[in-house]
Amino acid sequence: MLPAERKRTIVQLVTERDGCSVAVLADELEFSKATIRRDLRDLEAEGRIERSHGGAVPASSVGTERSYDQREVERLDAKQAIAARASDEIRDGQVVFFDAGTTTMEVARAAPDGGYVAATNMPALAMELSNREIDVKSTGGTLRARTKALVGPTAEAFLDRTNFDLLFLGTNALDAEAGLSTPNEDEAEVKRQMVERAGRVVLVADSSKFGERSFVSFADLDDVDMVVTDGELPSPLADAFADADVVVEGVSK
Repeated sequence: MLPAERKRTIVQLVTERDGCSVAVLADELEFSKATIRRDLRDLEAEGRIERSHGGAVPASSVGTERSYDQREVERLDAKQAIAARASDEIRDGQVVFFDAGTTTMEVARAAPDGGYVAATNMPALAMELSNREIDVKSTGGTLRARTKALVGPTAEAFLDRTNFDLLFLGTNALDAEAGLSTPNEDEAEVKRQMVERAGRVVLVADSSKFGERSFVSFADLDDVDMVVTDGELPSPLADAFADADVVVEGVSK
């Protein structure tokens, strides 16, 4: 196992289990404890985990922004199950916007091969769809390497003059009071405009986002029409969505 792959696996295990000890990581990955400790130091410096006594826990700061590559390997089964259900919402003749993100990428992969126009602020997702018989529009803009999203004035200008039937929206955090939030101000502004220009908003979010708050809020719960998720919503969030008449669709992995 190469060092980069080993580190990705460490992040995945630490995140999915809400923490792991050095001993457990060394045993499961079949590397020495000294190697695992070095990896944990590197990963903490990159903001991908936080070291604890004898091991590591997930990065938890509201200002922390994990990379796309890190998030891509996390909770993949849940994201694919969410995507399979969410993609059923696409109808022939629609203009469908796909937000940048790891879950929305899975929605694109599960989406029909034609019959609608797609738009996105994520070049990799645009390439995924363009390999099929789909007309794909890109916002343009400045590429954020960390999240693979296009942001900035060019992306905002595109959104200001366009409208969409359906938006598949991602979020870093989902809270009954704070609504939907993300660590980066530029991405928050692009997401805000997406929501404003969409006829219908389908939020795709796995259960790790529940009860979390990030730096910048970009939408309220009542801006969402449907939530597709893999877990049972905590009571405050479930009550808030019910009060806002939001449809909640749970899926099993």
